Amino acid sequence: MGKGKLSKFADMASYPHVFEYPYSVAENVPFSMKGKWKSDFFRNDNPIVLELGCGRGEYTVGLAEKFPDKNFIGVDIKGARMWSGATEALQKEMKNVAFLRTNIEIIDRFFDTNEIDEIWLTFSDPQMKKATKRLTSTYFMERYRRFLVPDGLIHVKTDSPFMFTYTHHMIAENAFPVELETEDLYQSGLANDILSIRTYYEQQWIDRGLSIKYIKFRLPQTGSLREPDVEIELDEYRSYNRSKRSSLSISK
Repeated sequence: MGKGKLSKFADMASYPHVFEYPYSVAENVPFSMKGKWKSDFFRNDNPIVLELGCGRGEYTVGLAEKFPDKNFIGVDIKGARMWSGATEALQKEMKNVAFLRTNIEIIDRFFDTNEIDEIWLTFSDPQMKKATKRLTSTYFMERYRRFLVPDGLIHVKTDSPFMFTYTHHMIAENAFPVELETEDLYQSGLANDILSIRTYYEQQWIDRGLSIKYIKFRLPQTGSLREPDVEIELDEYRSYNRSKRSSLSISK
């Protein structure tokens, strides 16, 4: 029998590599690690990679094992899920892994200018109803620019045709450089040992016969961002009679 939520939260509170700043407390508690992740926590000058919406942390831990010369931070608000990856990293005594439990809407409060080199978005909720909630929207691109290095890499893995199509149009609208794009990762021949790390939810989608999509692109620091105004077919297995239009007014 697995641990209950209360036990997991108690564990997390004691883990030295877990930082918990949910929105309810982030307003009143300054985050002293901002701008100091390399010097004060990782104690090296290696690149830092974020996994936003890390869930159980499979990608964070998996990538950290494959790249000991990089530092990895998994970010999610679901502490009970994050416990799995955080516990594994602790048991393996991994020094290049940290976890941050917070709301991704305020992610720019925790990292300073040019502090992050790459971002992974693995199976994010497509948020078909409201574009400002999509982690690949220009609303979030503006926030990523505040801490990502110029032309920093963003990786997107998704089962959602809606999310993939929306992200494709967002990238095209803003002329972001694309390094790799496929609508069926495991049939494309492009899946290497990095891309083949499978999360708990990814395996569920694969078992249901859904293809996995992947885009890798770079985010320039300059230029105003434009949200695509396009009609996108909804994912039937996620749809709840929501509007198909993806446009929005951008909030800075």
